[in-house]
Amino acid sequence: MYKLMNGVEIPSIAFGTWKISDENICRKSVRYALECGYRHIDAAKIYNNEIFVGKGIAEFLERTPNVKREDLFITTKVWNSDQGYEETLKAFEDSLTRLNLDYIDLYLIHWPNTKNMKTTFETWRALEKLYNDKKVRAIGVCNFEKHHLEELEKNSTITPMVNQIEIHPYNQQDELRAYCESKNIIVESWSPLIQGNINDPVLVEIGKIHGKSPAQVILRWHIQNWLLPLPKSITPSRIKENRELDFILSKEEMEKIKLLNRNERLGSHPDEMEYGFENLR
Repeated sequence: MYKLMNGVEIPSIAFGTWKISDENICRKSVRYALECGYRHIDAAKIYNNEIFVGKGIAEFLERTPNVKREDLFITTKVWNSDQGYEETLKAFEDSLTRLNLDYIDLYLIHWPNTKNMKTTFETWRALEKLYNDKKVRAIGVCNFEKHHLEELEKNSTITPMVNQIEIHPYNQQDELRAYCESKNIIVESWSPLIQGNINDPVLVEIGKIHGKSPAQVILRWHIQNWLLPLPKSITPSRIKENRELDFILSKEEMEKIKLLNRNERLGSHPDEMEYGFENLR
């Protein structure tokens, strides 16, 4: 468990649901992840599966009476085309309905609108209202660079509690991570497993020493860096394996992984993201 700046505890690894668009696969994967011990599920409107995620959660809770809703930590995100104050408040209620939940643990802005940050400031104002109204337990952002966070700080009353960004051994983002740490912002890692490109010889070698897979080595690296990874899989054995991180990487092994960094992004740079913002004022 990590602790957010407002004292709310957040599980240190989450099950990601990006690109799991088939209803049966999504529902069963979410349910199985919870059965394997995950207590944090990461969703988003743009993934087009919030209904299926909600069904997986409901099935798990129905089958597991000793686990309550308050034992789970559910995240979802407002999409780019829904940015704006009133638009975000409506988008939140729509997500709540699709997930079939009474509240969300963490609500995030999916991307900054770098062409018109005023829209993003209005979106953040809506998140602040949701937080103050106790409809969410925590609020945060995704894909915010340092300058986005600095701009937001000048136009807000609550500091983001989380920044979810692309982090993996090939894109370690040391400077942004250090800035977030200085502001007490928890950093979550999307695409932590390099979208499956995990067979780097360094990772394979370290894995052999510990009797672990390269994926487990990467996820352990995230945890030891106080990052919160969001691994995604629809394969039951990998869903289970990705949570079995009961080993410690040595300083030398951590340093070897640090040297793999090459500032290589798999996704868009936040300053170049335009998808979803086309029709905003």
